[in-house]
Amino acid sequence: MQIDKDLVAASATPLVLAILADGESYGYALLKRVRDLSGGEFEWTDGMLYPLLHRLHRLGYVTTEWRVPPEGRRRKYYALTDEGGAALAEHQRQWVTVARTLGEAWRGHDPLPLLLGNA
Repeated sequence: MQIDKDLVAASATPLVLAILADGESYGYALLKRVRDLSGGEFEWTDGMLYPLLHRLHRLGYVTTEWRVPPEGRRRKYYALTDEGGAALAEHQRQWVTVARTLGEAWRGHDPLPLLLGNA
């Protein structure tokens, strides 16, 4: 299934903030986590992730720190700030409202043909 790019873009910030709420991470690990969480449906690229991380840093939602792990390759680690946690909470409130509204709008519509690709 191809996820619409507008939906991917809209979900990118809350998704990265939620992943970082579980603990600090670096770019490649974030890309892998997004892919794992989506069951392979989201295939983000560096060109999508790093501009988002730079924006989150400018907004004060994440901190950055360069480190050299035991494997020896230098990595930039990202960690959620208190402001990032507050932004995540606001995104969660908004997404719950969106999901609830869609659920109400779709009530009475059999989703099985859509899920099976027979729409």
